[in-house]
Amino acid sequence: MPLFEYTARNAANGQIQKGQVDVKSKEEVSAYLRKNRMILVSEREAPTKISLGSVGKGKVKTRDIVIFTRQFATMINAGLPLVQSLSILASQTENKNLKEVTKKVVQDVESGNTLADAFSKHPKAFSDLYVNMVAAGEAGGILDTILIRLATFLEKSDALIRKVKGAMVYPAVIFSVAIIAISVLLIFVIPTFQSMFASVNLELPLPTRVVIGLSQGLISYWWVMLGAIGGGVFLLKRYYATSAGRLQIDSMMLRAPILGDILRKSAVSRFTRTLGTLISSGVSILDGLEITAKTAGNRVIHDAVMESRQSIAGGETIAAPLDKSKVFPPMVISMIAVGEQTGGLDEMLTKIADFYDEEVDVAVSALLSLMEPVMIVVLGVIVGGMVVAMYLPIFDMMNAVQ
Repeated sequence: MPLFEYTARNAANGQIQKGQVDVKSKEEVSAYLRKNRMILVSEREAPTKISLGSVGKGKVKTRDIVIFTRQFATMINAGLPLVQSLSILASQTENKNLKEVTKKVVQDVESGNTLADAFSKHPKAFSDLYVNMVAAGEAGGILDTILIRLATFLEKSDALIRKVKGAMVYPAVIFSVAIIAISVLLIFVIPTFQSMFASVNLELPLPTRVVIGLSQGLISYWWVMLGAIGGGVFLLKRYYATSAGRLQIDSMMLRAPILGDILRKSAVSRFTRTLGTLISSGVSILDGLEITAKTAGNRVIHDAVMESRQSIAGGETIAAPLDKSKVFPPMVISMIAVGEQTGGLDEMLTKIADFYDEEVDVAVSALLSLMEPVMIVVLGVIVGGMVVAMYLPIFDMMNAVQ
């Protein structure tokens, strides 16, 4: 996205501020400034040589942001000035990307920008959720409380992501080992048996001919197979990059047996925890729903949340569009509806998130306990079947000798 330089007047105190923002168009510069309580004076696309890409080229790990946030909260709570706290963090953080980003944040804050504005210039380190919560904390004078809440949220979200990834890693590793073992057998072992059978001019059983055919095909056309796999992955990525493709693939993932249940529960947990944290921190419900949709990680969930946002904007409830999407369980819809009616939506969302965190734990454990014997049996049947196919002619030869 292009980088824009802007000059704006702070709506609260009338001070002139200058800065940069990474957005798609000039119209989004105005929207960004309105969102941050500033009035646009002038804007232009920044020269090519000016780029935030040189600062923190890689994305900062969640764990580093959590440590940064907790230490920042402790210093603010102890009464240290904002700039001094940031300078200390910049000097002691071990992550080079985060160190450079923090130094830039210090410069922006010293030049008169708000902390949220300074953070918003570094989206690879600080997400929209992070920036909006910091803005709410600054406005309400509870920045230390918001930072602690942010750190807790990031820790739980990171733990949830690692659980889901862990559920996918084990089957992927077993599948990879199976592919390697089968390939070694077909390329190096089967040809030895084939030469031996050819020397005795024996009619081979059907299973043996099938395995030998697979071996010859792999040896002769391995490049075609690799090309087909590579082309398939490339086309799948291209299709997933389209709006319709992402919606269809994400829908299929949610409907997948076992794994779909884990993805659905983790999506519900992420949605409820993100929205609950934003609302309890003072972010408006409309902004909270928009940010939550962006961080959903699934197009089906994203569309359902955005429909809820439109419903709220029209004076209706959140629960009705979520129920219509058929993505969220009835219990979640009912609890959200009760939270809306009682005015305790943020607390209700947090309770739902805690419950579904435990549900994800149970689902991941069940998946791993099921996948292990299934993968072992499948691998055993394939490898064992190939070995038996190769030994069938040997048994025939022994019977002929007798």
